[in-house]
Amino acid sequence: MKTPPQNGFRRKIKTREQLLEAIGPRPRSEQVIMCHGTFDLVHPGHIRHLMYASEHADLLVVSLTSDSHINKANFRPFVPQDLRAMNLAALECVDYVIIDENATPIENLKFLQPDFFAKGYEYSSEGVHPKTREEMATIEAYGGELLFTPGDLVLSSSAIIETTPPNLAMEKLLALLHSEGLDFGDLKTALTKLKGVKVHVVGDTIVDSYTYCSLIGGTAKTPTFSVKHEREVDFSGGAAVVAKHLRAAGADVVFSTVLGDDALKDFVLDDLKAHGIDCHAMIDPSRPTTQKNAFITNGYRLLKVDKLDNRPISENTVEALKKQIAEHKVDVVVFSDFRHGIFNKVTIPQLTEAVPEGAMRVADSQVANRWGNILEFQDFDLITPNEREARFALGDQDSTIRPLALDLYKKAGCKLLILKLGDRGMITYRAPSPEVRSFFTVDSFAGNVVDAVGAGDALLSYATLSLVATKSNVIGSILGALAAAVACENDGNNPVAPEDVLKKLNALEKRSRFE
Repeated sequence: MKTPPQNGFRRKIKTREQLLEAIGPRPRSEQVIMCHGTFDLVHPGHIRHLMYASEHADLLVVSLTSDSHINKANFRPFVPQDLRAMNLAALECVDYVIIDENATPIENLKFLQPDFFAKGYEYSSEGVHPKTREEMATIEAYGGELLFTPGDLVLSSSAIIETTPPNLAMEKLLALLHSEGLDFGDLKTALTKLKGVKVHVVGDTIVDSYTYCSLIGGTAKTPTFSVKHEREVDFSGGAAVVAKHLRAAGADVVFSTVLGDDALKDFVLDDLKAHGIDCHAMIDPSRPTTQKNAFITNGYRLLKVDKLDNRPISENTVEALKKQIAEHKVDVVVFSDFRHGIFNKVTIPQLTEAVPEGAMRVADSQVANRWGNILEFQDFDLITPNEREARFALGDQDSTIRPLALDLYKKAGCKLLILKLGDRGMITYRAPSPEVRSFFTVDSFAGNVVDAVGAGDALLSYATLSLVATKSNVIGSILGALAAAVACENDGNNPVAPEDVLKKLNALEKRSRFE
């Protein structure tokens, strides 16, 4: 069988120690020229720059800035470092590629001592930049030479990304899988291991109602829409749908929540029972079962009417919840916080302390209409906020995504952070080691988005179970992203089945083989 081209390209990608061994120390028999940059998208300007450089030495080494040092704009780098390295290695004019883990190329210039260092013309057209002067001094100190390549074709990766970003979700996924020693078979196997994981979900139940209407018209005297009621559909949402996602994936689920003494309570209890969930609901006659009713006409949401009481639950209810949490010996406890009474600064430490020893702790705190703060869930194994929730928790509206995520990861003290970025996918932060990087990204795989409500709940559920079953944060992130994509492509807040995720996986695998 013919060796896949990418395997041949990868031999060009070296560590700096491997590269020094390959090119040898100065003076060397073959002259070496080095180029350095981000190369977030390789465009014709880059190609001209690299081709010109390759003509001035025997070997062309391209050094690229690692992901951890790119802060030029939000959601950057657009292309992760492993894939950027592959893109460069695939070029015939490039002999070697190195990922520079430093903020500047200075250290590698000192270590490798290339005979020439090539810079783009734009770096010299208006005087020498201070950073370039530092590079020049470093090169001249060992007897090297700085070259400037012609600037007759100047393009910008940033401009291309900001105007017409290409869809590289598949390429990024394949690069991530390869870097972690995984493949589609591992993802499929993980799906089969979710069954039987014991989970205790604690959180606020919300009945998501959709009232479908047809537009009759407006009234003559007031700016009021007149609609005809067609039908109403109710879904058990909030923490209840997290429980349903987990159960649909095969987990054994215990669910603790607080409900009002009303008809919606009966709907929720019947629904959860039908889905095989062991529900331990505390009934509080003083509050309604939370309901959020969206009125929809011709596919547009005209209005949402909420029925709720956001008062903190009573001390007796807190004690009852603590007892339930402590009594159920499970693999993982999920706190699903919608800030409708169960979770607050007082109750979170108490409920957390009740989690059985050895159980994985997971939390999600939403701030759609409330003031939840994910940082109140300290030292958890997994937290899954979205960008808005992260910015709210940190009081930071300015930082770009990667520094924002890193700051939240450190301040939360969590083992794993999955920061949800909507249609841009997610960024995952984890504890780094010599073998693994501290963060990685997974793009969204949603095709035709019908209803994004509940996508985060699906992600939380599948990521959690995958982490318990496989201990792999990469598999957890990918399966979570795929479950979220499935949820987005279906109307209503319905649980995602493993068969649907597998179908998505199979489709991606076929695409990866160009079938």
